[in-house]
Amino acid sequence: MNILLVDDDSELADLLKTYLEREGYRVTAACDGERGIAEALSGQYSLAVLDVMMSGVNGIEVLREIRSHSQMPVLMLTARGDDVDRIIGLELGAADYVPKPCTPRELAARIRAILRRTQGSLADGASEILRSGPLTLQPARRSALWKGSPLELTSTEFSLLEILARNAGRVVDKKELSEQALGRPLARFDRSIDVHMSSVRHKLGVMADGRSYILTVRGKGYQLVRD
Repeated sequence: MNILLVDDDSELADLLKTYLEREGYRVTAACDGERGIAEALSGQYSLAVLDVMMSGVNGIEVLREIRSHSQMPVLMLTARGDDVDRIIGLELGAADYVPKPCTPRELAARIRAILRRTQGSLADGASEILRSGPLTLQPARRSALWKGSPLELTSTEFSLLEILARNAGRVVDKKELSEQALGRPLARFDRSIDVHMSSVRHKLGVMADGRSYILTVRGKGYQLVRD
């Protein structure tokens, strides 16, 4: 599995690269945003780890450029407590984020969680198709149709929509969504699920009566309207 690491902190990059290679990944490190973009768009990588705070072309600009051409999962490294960069990253389609400083072990765990939910597996049944109203999902292929047309989703958006589709008509709490779609427990004040869900809602539009296809049940979670 090829991983791209984009970070201008060479000492940290070397540490993370060494650890991830011990975990069995093939890691390429890019020391600036411009090289990071070039490597990311080469099509060689299963996932990118991208630092937000870089000199020159910063991580947000790199992510925006990647998303213009590719749906490769991107894990953002953000400054601890910097909610603005984190939310912007999620809105632009980052799969998840890890606050810095982080341990290599935590980073590796987040990478495994993202890859588990994005790679798809024939063992899950390549022919499985989920349908709910105008939505058609093929989980193993990570493909989605909305009203018969391809629906462009980030990896995390697809995972959230798949969970809702499997539970159409039932409220799925945010704790379950975080654990299954993000691969981590829901933290206090964490708005990641809300940001991703807002993006999915925007892509689905509204029903004829103006209601959203995804309902918010205050204090509980979200529900995909059945048919």
